[in-house]
Amino acid sequence: MALRDELLDEVELMMEDSLEATKRAFNSIRTGRANASLLDRVMVEYYGAPTPLKTLANIGTPDASTITIQPFDPSTLSLIERAINLSDVGLVPNNDGKIIRLNIPPLTEERRKEFVKQASKEAENGKVSVRNARREGVDLVKKKEKAKEYSKDEALDLQDAIQKLTDTYIKKIEGELAIKEKDIMSV
Repeated sequence: MALRDELLDEVELMMEDSLEATKRAFNSIRTGRANASLLDRVMVEYYGAPTPLKTLANIGTPDASTITIQPFDPSTLSLIERAINLSDVGLVPNNDGKIIRLNIPPLTEERRKEFVKQASKEAENGKVSVRNARREGVDLVKKKEKAKEYSKDEALDLQDAIQKLTDTYIKKIEGELAIKEKDIMSV
């Protein structure tokens, strides 16, 4: 019984990781408002190594349409500006010598629909990841059944439990997608 619980916990942990990765991906998709997490994937070439922007600067949102970036080391200002220009964020940095400001323009209806498509794609990636966790769990159950660690009934029960976990996590991802779509489409 402890072996069974351990296996289910392991599969659930993989599915939880998939859900969290999907949420992080959603955070980097623009809505109509300024959000510091838009810059989570921006990497700055700092002393020859790609470094996350948030470790080099204080990022804030003073209002709904502006993101400010204040580097801890003023000499990195131009490096940060270049990294933002090269990234897929799609925002133009304004550098005043001390701080970088990113103005978030209002989204057009067409652009909002593109972001909804991007969110749907990320959600599908999350679902695929959850299904992969299910497949790995089921494969493990079948191996253990073959090795006579589980009876046929125990193996079927475990596979059923793994499927229920899968359904639960897919519903959670769909719920997160619905929230993100609503957020993107609200003006």
